[in-house]
Amino acid sequence: MMTSLEQLVRPNIWSLAPYSSARDEYSGKEAHVFLDANENPYNAPYNRYPDPLQRELKAILEKVKGVPAENIFLGNGSDEAIDLPYRIFCEPGRDNVVAIAPTYGMYKVCADINNIEYRTVLLDEHYQFQAEKLLAACDAHTKIIWICSPNNPTGNSLKRDEIIKVIEGFEGIVIVDEAYIDFAQQLSLRKELPTHPNLIILQTMSKAWGSAAIRLGMAFASKEIIAIYNKVKYPYNVNQLTQQQAMEMLRDPYGVDKMVKILLQERTRLMQAFQELPLCEQVFPTDANFFLARVTDAKKIYDYLVDKGIIVRNRSRVQLCQNCLRITIGTRTENNELLSALRQF
Repeated sequence: MMTSLEQLVRPNIWSLAPYSSARDEYSGKEAHVFLDANENPYNAPYNRYPDPLQRELKAILEKVKGVPAENIFLGNGSDEAIDLPYRIFCEPGRDNVVAIAPTYGMYKVCADINNIEYRTVLLDEHYQFQAEKLLAACDAHTKIIWICSPNNPTGNSLKRDEIIKVIEGFEGIVIVDEAYIDFAQQLSLRKELPTHPNLIILQTMSKAWGSAAIRLGMAFASKEIIAIYNKVKYPYNVNQLTQQQAMEMLRDPYGVDKMVKILLQERTRLMQAFQELPLCEQVFPTDANFFLARVTDAKKIYDYLVDKGIIVRNRSRVQLCQNCLRITIGTRTENNELLSALRQF
C-alpha cells in the first residue's frame, strides 16, 4: 500500500509556494490587452509567453492517449520528467532509488546530480527481472523504483506481471518509462493509473512520433502528483514552438502509425540480415526501434563504421552488454548502407 503523498514528498516541496506567473493569475478569464508580463507588444505571436500549463496541447493529448488532462505533465524532454521526481520526493544525502541494470543512463545521472544514492539490481540472462529482487533492494529511505519497458539498451519489454507486483508491493513511487511503447506489442500501463496512485508513466514525442528535436516529454500520474510536478517545474518550461509542432503531429496519429509500421518491417529485415553476418554472435529480441547485438569485437567494428561515416552505439561498457552494439532502425537506404559496410568488414 502506498505511503501517503505528504509523507513521500520532501517537506520543503510540500509546503512550497510556487512562482505565480502573469499568465496563471488571470486564468479562465477572457483578455485581449496584455500589459502584465513586461513583454514586447510587437513580433506576434512569439512576443508572448506560452501557456505555462499547455492546456490546448493537453486537450489533444487527452484524446490521443486516453488520459485526462489533469493527469498529464509536459516537460522539456523526458529528461525534465526524470529529474523532477528526485527533487520532489528524494532528500539529498539521505534517500535512495532502486533501478534495474542495465537501463537508461539518465536515471543515474539525475540521481548523481541530486546527490541521491542509486541502487541497481542486475537483470537475468534474458534481460528480465524478478519483482521480489527489486523490492528486496529497497529500505525505509527508498523513494522511487525505476523501470524502463521496453528497456534501453536491451530493447525488450519487461514482464508486465512483474511490473505490477512491484507497483503493488512498494510503498513509494514506481516510475515506468515507456519511451518505446509504440513499437511494442505489449500495451501501455496508462489504464493502470486510476487503481495505482503511486505509478508514474513516462512517454515521449522523440521516438515513434519522430519529434526528438522539439524536446517534449510526458508524464502520466494521479492529479495530485501532477499538481506537485507543476508546482516544482519552471514556469514556462515548454516553449510555444514546441507546443505548436506537437499539436500538429498529434492531429495526424495515422501518419505516426504508418511510420511505425514501416520501421517495424525494416526492423525485422535488418535483424534477419544482421544475424547472417560473420561478425554477429547474437541478436537479442526487441520491442523498440533498435536492437542489441553481440558481435566479435564491438570496438573494432564501431571504429570501422565511424570511418565509413556510419554511427551506431557501442554498449560494451554497460553491465551485461559486453561486446554489444546497439543499432537504431533507420530508413531502408541507411540500413542497406550499414549492411553493405559490415559485409565488407
